[in-house]
Amino acid sequence: MDKKYGVYICTGCGIGASLDIDALSEVAREEGFPVKTHAFLCGKEGVEFLKADVDQGINSLAIAACSRRVNFDVFSFDGCLVDRVNLREQVVWSHPRDQFPALTEEEKAEGTKFDRVQMMAEDSIRMSIAKLKQIKLPEPYKLDNYTSDVLVIGGGVTGMAAALDVAKAGYKATIIEKSGALGGFAAQMRMQSPVASPYEDLRTPVVADLVKAVEANANISVKTGTVVARIAGQPGDFTVTLKNPGEKHPFDVPYPLPDEMKVDESGKELNAEQQFEVYKKYNEGKEDVLKFDPEGLKFGSVILAAGWRPAKLEGESFAHLGIGQIPDVVTNTEFEQIAAKGKIVRPSDGKEAKSVVFIQSPGKGEDDGDFSYCGSVTSIATLKQAKYVRDDYSDGKAYIVYQHMRTPGLAENFYKSMQQDPGIFMTKGEVIGVSRNGSGLMVEADNTLLGEKLKIRADMVVLAAGMVPATADDPVVNLAYRQGPGFRDNDIFDKYADSNFICFPYETQRTGVYAAGSIRRAMTIEESMEDATGAALKAIQCVESSNRGVSVHPRSGDMTFPDFFFQRCTQCKRCTEECPFGALDDDEKGTPKPNPTRCRRCGTCMGACPERIIGFADYNINSIGSMVKSIQVPSEDDYEEPPLRILALVCENDAYPAIDVAGMNRLSFSADVRIIPVRCLGSVNVIWIKDALSQGMDGAILLGCKHGDDYQCHFVKGSELASIRMTKIGDALKSLSLEQERVTQKEVAIDDYLKIPEIINSFVEEIEALGPNPFKGF
Repeated sequence: MDKKYGVYICTGCGIGASLDIDALSEVAREEGFPVKTHAFLCGKEGVEFLKADVDQGINSLAIAACSRRVNFDVFSFDGCLVDRVNLREQVVWSHPRDQFPALTEEEKAEGTKFDRVQMMAEDSIRMSIAKLKQIKLPEPYKLDNYTSDVLVIGGGVTGMAAALDVAKAGYKATIIEKSGALGGFAAQMRMQSPVASPYEDLRTPVVADLVKAVEANANISVKTGTVVARIAGQPGDFTVTLKNPGEKHPFDVPYPLPDEMKVDESGKELNAEQQFEVYKKYNEGKEDVLKFDPEGLKFGSVILAAGWRPAKLEGESFAHLGIGQIPDVVTNTEFEQIAAKGKIVRPSDGKEAKSVVFIQSPGKGEDDGDFSYCGSVTSIATLKQAKYVRDDYSDGKAYIVYQHMRTPGLAENFYKSMQQDPGIFMTKGEVIGVSRNGSGLMVEADNTLLGEKLKIRADMVVLAAGMVPATADDPVVNLAYRQGPGFRDNDIFDKYADSNFICFPYETQRTGVYAAGSIRRAMTIEESMEDATGAALKAIQCVESSNRGVSVHPRSGDMTFPDFFFQRCTQCKRCTEECPFGALDDDEKGTPKPNPTRCRRCGTCMGACPERIIGFADYNINSIGSMVKSIQVPSEDDYEEPPLRILALVCENDAYPAIDVAGMNRLSFSADVRIIPVRCLGSVNVIWIKDALSQGMDGAILLGCKHGDDYQCHFVKGSELASIRMTKIGDALKSLSLEQERVTQKEVAIDDYLKIPEIINSFVEEIEALGPNPFKGF
């Protein structure tokens, strides 16, 4: 579009009282931009004031007022580019005049002193103008072949509930289930735990009703005895190939690789990308798995509800418990199947099992925690199964030995009702061993609440095996992605399918694939059905967003997508390897193959590209680079002791709002810092920092969320990738005789606003100790 610019400065909220608005306006005029002021831009009159100019053809607006995080709907005008200049939270409120005095008229006339806050505001205007010159109005990416149908992987309670919710919303769903019938493990259950007052009576499983509802719904198709051979494409246009379990198929993805193929010649374990390279080499001569299958089924999004399997309790760690050696020692899953057939009897001889010991922890001093993959679900299941014993035999006894008893929320009422049962005995304790005792068993426990060793005669022993997600053994989705068939980097979540353990439930690291139920974490049936609703809503949101050409999350509604200038691509593969979400495939030469609706718009590919050929319509190398270059860097030619200039690149999800909240609380930090928000630290290209230092800026600080095992990054790997890149820029700084300490990266969570002044000011003090950048003034 032909741009027609306008700068609008609000004087409300203390802005006009703190800043020299005339001088601020002059900055815009010097850049050739018309400028207007208003006392209350976000009010009704202020909005009408802006709309009047929009109606006269102004389509590129720099609005200098409050933070971009507030009033974003108020300052949105169709067909217009709008950039927000944060004068309120990050200039005026965080730099009160009692701490940063304004210049007197005499000092202004003298021209040798400087007003740090005014300079900060003026640079903010310059940066906004520079940005507006470099960005374009985004145009949505439209799919050629779009479908709104939803694929549901898994026909258990979660999958059926999700499919029903999808169908109720008017969309079509297809359930694929690898077994011969719907129902999953719930179909093998005797009863469900209570969910209503007085929380004493177990309830009939809901699975049968769900099966009937699914079979009666015209919007739901069911394919049993079926698994996914491959999923290719992108949200709104997935191509899915199905097969029978165990069937050989040209699109089979042999993942996980056999253990002997997961290591290199030296025995070092290969990472996910390296394993995928091995996989491709292993399949040389076979049909290219990255090629679309025209015969495949079409789906717009995928709900992953593949469920769980019981944890395997085998090996020396569990030998003292008798599992695998004594027939009457079973797992909780096996006990449930016994109970579903009728009265509880011993597997060894079919005799009544009136005394049952439930063991919640491996014990023996080796582990003071529960069995792996355990949690509240296994605690509630144990209480339910203890009640089976009491329901079946009036003289039955159930003993529960635990390290942790977890019954959150209203499940606590069930726990209390079981405590009142005289036939149920519970104690915290450490199981020493399980042994044969005549025709029965003997369980020994130590460190009990009674303060003494405990010996219990039992007919059966039940071990609380955990719920292992299906993705721990198999990618399940079998994606035909360059990054591999599963969800990259989910080892830190014990192979659960979540994208982020703090933010965005239901999402996975693959856009358009939403997890629900015990594939996400161990859940009860009630929790799984509730989870299914959330995943169904996300799947629907995804297909609708894909059809409109906007992103689903976390930049919901963003119309931009990465644009590549392929003529300069060197096929280095950094963008495909570093993309956290598998948005990029590549061809046989290594040239990136974008899948725009997979993209989360984080810009990690942009930060990764050494040739700087990747950008977004309103966020690109030139837009941020121009903002950096627009910052005025005072030198000794201007002032006897010029102020510092420090670039702060801050992630918009955590650091930027934290700085805003610091300003709202009137917490002050150095006014020599120039703040530029970035989508993610992963999008930061080192050229911006090099440009800043080469023009004389004294330092650069990156503020973003925590990375590592306990990461908080919206984009999973962004802050970690940025830290790696910053170590590499250190070498470049040394070659320029600049100290490596002039560039740093700090972790800031969204609630760390109290730390903002300390973080920024400490870095400024370090730069002051280093002295001014020797390139200043050149």
